[in-house]
Amino acid sequence: MAVEVGDKAPDFELKDQHGTPVRLSELRGNRVVLVFYPLAFSGICQGELCAIRDEFVTSVPEDVRVLTVSVDSVFSQRAWADKEGFTFSMLSDFWPHGEVARAYGVFDEQRGLALRGTFVIDGEGVVRWKAVNPIPSARDISEYHKVLEQVS
Repeated sequence: MAVEVGDKAPDFELKDQHGTPVRLSELRGNRVVLVFYPLAFSGICQGELCAIRDEFVTSVPEDVRVLTVSVDSVFSQRAWADKEGFTFSMLSDFWPHGEVARAYGVFDEQRGLALRGTFVIDGEGVVRWKAVNPIPSARDISEYHKVLEQVS
């Protein structure tokens, strides 16, 4: 079942690219931009995460946390983060495979990976905006700023 705007965001705990556990509920009081992407080291994902690095993370208020999620292992996430200089949290939904993507309704069962789902979650843990793009369609990262202006 897909998560909709107005729903409480499903809580989760995943390890980031450094092996550190990140729990969504521990980020209460912060706005969270939760970005699911199909696979590390792939073309469109590369462009999107580089745009997040270059155009988004550098200009958001201190209370905004960016969490990216894919089914890649922690080791793949770390290699990609190190190669590209990604400093935001890159979370591994590797095992149980795609469990968090399923909880948010963005797991492609046939391909075994996440769709391009983005969720903006307010400081109380409520989903205030979402967009889901098909795998071959890149997201418009500039839209995230507009959304955050309206979400407290």
